[in-house]
Amino acid sequence: MQPKYKRILLKLSGEALAGKAGSGLDFDTVLTICQAVKRCAEAGVQVGIVVGGGNFWRGRSSGKMDRTRADHMGMLATAINALGLADALEQLGCDVRVQTAIAMNEIAEPYIRNRAVRHLEKGRVVIFACGTGSPFFSTDTAAALRAAEIEADIILKASMVDGIYDRDPKKDPQAVRFHELTYMDVLNRNLQVMDFTAATMCRDNQIPIMVFNLEDPENILRAVNGEDIGTIVR
Repeated sequence: MQPKYKRILLKLSGEALAGKAGSGLDFDTVLTICQAVKRCAEAGVQVGIVVGGGNFWRGRSSGKMDRTRADHMGMLATAINALGLADALEQLGCDVRVQTAIAMNEIAEPYIRNRAVRHLEKGRVVIFACGTGSPFFSTDTAAALRAAEIEADIILKASMVDGIYDRDPKKDPQAVRFHELTYMDVLNRNLQVMDFTAATMCRDNQIPIMVFNLEDPENILRAVNGEDIGTIVR
């Protein structure tokens, strides 16, 4: 490997951890993803991870439930995924820490920015769980926030599609994939790569975003090497 970036924030969706089952944790899938993460860490890349929880709970699709409570349930789902990732990484011989934005002292560290940076500097993979710790904010916004706080060089957003399109490629085979976009392109065209809050935070802090397909976990390594995959926003 010849890494282009020294410190990355990898955004993993919960759905990516479910494998073909579509829900829950598929541990073989998790191990495959973590093998790529381990190789990045071994190459000297400092890796922070923000994970979603959609494989266990999608509170926003439950219109009958109080939004705050639904979002809190989603935060707990991300904690489950974070612990699963940590276990897989530890089985592979990686030094890893889980930090949560909601206090869970018996199972994880509280999120403390300086401690997280210190872990990264020591070569530990740090997994950030529970989003921002507040309802009404997505895990994409949490990824943008943590990337800004730890001064990551880039956000690598691992997706189920191979980049950003002008329309949904699953619904329209004529959809066109973008090679590169600006933050304002994403905002003005309402491209569904991240919510507005996350995209605006990345713009304000000049954090580039690379969106790529996680079906092949080797794409994580290619992205870290700066290879031309997916779509980059800057």
